[in-house]
Amino acid sequence: MKRIFAFVAALLVGVAAFAQSSEDPDVVYGKDLLKVGTAAPDFTLKDIDGKSVSLSDFRGKQVVLHFWASWCPDCREETPEIKAAQAAVNPSKVVFVSVSFDRKIEAFEAYVRDNALGGVQLFDASGKKDSAIGSAYNIRWIPATYLIGPDGRIQLATVVFSKVAARL
Repeated sequence: MKRIFAFVAALLVGVAAFAQSSEDPDVVYGKDLLKVGTAAPDFTLKDIDGKSVSLSDFRGKQVVLHFWASWCPDCREETPEIKAAQAAVNPSKVVFVSVSFDRKIEAFEAYVRDNALGGVQLFDASGKKDSAIGSAYNIRWIPATYLIGPDGRIQLATVVFSKVAARL
């Protein structure tokens, strides 16, 4: 009887460990992101050329709002997929706005240049933990991406870019 109990206990621990490891990353890392239907908080940051850009500048278009940093391995891994999605959409209807949490502008500029990143590239030198924009969007993990409708409301919030690409 004790052997059966030990076997069942070990089996349950194994099943629980497998379930946790195969869980959707949004459940684990994206659970605090803003909910669908929420108005996307407006913000203004400088782009890679030093020009002030606000999220509200893109009202009327669908916006892919992507939070990242050059030091983030998961962010770097998503770069090819983001570039492919940018190439596949109509730029008159969809705009990609990326917010870098790099603390050094040189690292941000080098990554954008070396990887020929398109879209609107914005820089938030305060970093992920201290960013007012990151706080407004409940960014706890990067990469994180929001799909924002032409009406300025959130259509999707995720830490898995392929979910955004599938909706474009």
